Amino acid sequence: MTLIWKLLRQHISLPQLGGFFLANLVGMTIVLLAMQVYEDILPAFRGEDGFLRNTYIIASHRVTATSAMSSQTTTFTDEEIADIEAQPFTRRVGVFTASRYKVFASIGMGGHYVGTDMFFESVPDAFVDADLAQWHYAEGDAEIPIILPRSYLAIYNFGFAESQSLPKLSEGLVSMIQMDLRLRGAAAEQTLKGRVVGFSNRLNTILVPEAFMAWSNATFAPEGEAAPTRVIIEVTTPTDDAIPAYFQEHGLESDGDQLDTGRATFLLKMVAGGVMAVGLLISLLAFYILMLSIYLLVQKNAVKLQNLLLIGYTPARVSLPYQLLTLGMNAGVLLLAVAVLLYLRGYYLDLLWQMFPQMSEGRLMPTLVLGIALFALVSIVNIAAIRHKINNINRPA
Repeated sequence: MTLIWKLLRQHISLPQLGGFFLANLVGMTIVLLAMQVYEDILPAFRGEDGFLRNTYIIASHRVTATSAMSSQTTTFTDEEIADIEAQPFTRRVGVFTASRYKVFASIGMGGHYVGTDMFFESVPDAFVDADLAQWHYAEGDAEIPIILPRSYLAIYNFGFAESQSLPKLSEGLVSMIQMDLRLRGAAAEQTLKGRVVGFSNRLNTILVPEAFMAWSNATFAPEGEAAPTRVIIEVTTPTDDAIPAYFQEHGLESDGDQLDTGRATFLLKMVAGGVMAVGLLISLLAFYILMLSIYLLVQKNAVKLQNLLLIGYTPARVSLPYQLLTLGMNAGVLLLAVAVLLYLRGYYLDLLWQMFPQMSEGRLMPTLVLGIALFALVSIVNIAAIRHKINNINRPA
């Protein structure tokens, strides 16, 4: 082995091999870094402290100019709801039931009376993100429990109260205020008492219990039954990019930016995939440089190789030094690429933890498996190509 290596190494071009090593190192590092950044950033989307952690989506039909100017329905049919429930990303679905009568609410504060027209909606209790201890109603109860969006209180405190010189209200104070509710429909009219028992971050509507909604609609507007115009979907994985695709295909839209989870994850996958593609291209070019260098080296040593084969050396033994050379260089590239990756990872993880203190770091194992797989693939191809070239020299002209 030592004698063979001394004979064959004379024509080795260190600049060519150095160029291969550097190019392959850059390509391998880019591929592994793109993979690991994807693994590390994903918890920021999915975790409890993630900025896109919402697992509930409120869906409605998109209102277009055509539907707004015509009688085109924007309600959900039973078939549409069943289709949403059957999607892989759906855990469960709830429908919004709207009041079919007019509601006027008024409250008095320090001699000032404030009143406004409003509406009620209800959803199944499982979708309500507030304390449900007082969330119940039976026919004849003295008060109607109400849950308000937390954003409504902010609008009052920093908008209406400022402009009208009214006192600001805390959540606890609002819960102590009793309001007068005048309900008026085609069949009846009645004044009841209402009290805010909680605030919701998830549902941007004025909620009452389903039991009250069923009773009040039957009492004040018994004619017909209105189909739901909105549904709330609890999804299994909010980062599933199939969700925005389904909404686009079926003409649905969500409240606010609830679909940003799927869109942002899809964008993250596209960016990571694009960066990995660039890294693979660089690695492919580096592989070409290496094979060109090896082929040139074999061609320069063709006479020596033929003599070695003629005196009894097997093609496997003659090709072994070249194979070990490429194997060692590929292993060096992998180890150095992993070292660079770990150094850069420590830097950007510090930045991520500053933004998301509770975020857990992503898995390192998938990236290492990818690196080992690329190393094995390139090495196998290198070894097979070198052996093929030596066999061609061994064949008689």
